[in-house]
Amino acid sequence: MNALFVCFTGTGNTKMVCEALADAVRAQGGDARVELLRADRPAPDPAGADCLIVAFPVHGFNAPAPVLRYLKGLPAAQGGSAWLVRTSGEPLSLNDGAASVPVRLLRKRGWRVAGDLHYVMPYNIIFRHTDGMASRMWRAVLARVQADAARILSDEGELPRPGALARLASAVCRVEHPAASLIGRGFQVTDSCIGCGLCARNCPQGNIRMEGGRPVFGRQCVICMACAFGCPKDAVRTGLLNGWRVNGGYDFGAPPATDGEICSYCRRSYLKYYHRAETAAEEPD
Repeated sequence: MNALFVCFTGTGNTKMVCEALADAVRAQGGDARVELLRADRPAPDPAGADCLIVAFPVHGFNAPAPVLRYLKGLPAAQGGSAWLVRTSGEPLSLNDGAASVPVRLLRKRGWRVAGDLHYVMPYNIIFRHTDGMASRMWRAVLARVQADAARILSDEGELPRPGALARLASAVCRVEHPAASLIGRGFQVTDSCIGCGLCARNCPQGNIRMEGGRPVFGRQCVICMACAFGCPKDAVRTGLLNGWRVNGGYDFGAPPATDGEICSYCRRSYLKYYHRAETAAEEPD
């Protein structure tokens, strides 16, 4: 199988998952490549791929707008199948609503959607997870990828069935798509900005340009938070969302959080997610 991962990512979590899955596909005899969905690059071409895997972080219980635009512009399928890979900061079924529109768009273009994979990775907005939580999330990813790669290669997966609440949350929060450009226009930097330009280089939307050694934020923001998260001086202020700002990378090699160290927020859901991944990894083939 020749698998193409088309990955939209802001702070890199979804890319990490895609690369781990692609490595697992290769280890099991398949061919896989990961291409980023960015405004400064041509849209990834699925021609020649047996399997198209569309990967994205869940934004407000939805796929980010650039992912939906890519799917709307896909050529009609010439055989093969498609999968979704979603990442989110919490293992809640509400996030299943994010699969609905991408599945519909893929089917409209003639793709057979074979399955959906949902992974938990640490927040880049709302609040900061501990490094121990991030490490355990990553270990859960690594515990799953071999089995998930086997599912992709066998073309046998499942699609989520979002409940009424998940569908409602997705529909209501879809207002983020038109609102993001307005919110992004309110992004600013403090005097601690050193003009390094990292925010402009990291922005997948090409929404930031440097003028006089300072970033200027445009109208194409999708609130991926790459600029604020990756700023080495924590100089980016994110307007209406500044109270949720998260800055700085996680140490995925830190000692993983024990069950007793799991955060109180969604604690039961995290424990269930971790235990399911870890148990599956221990089961014999």
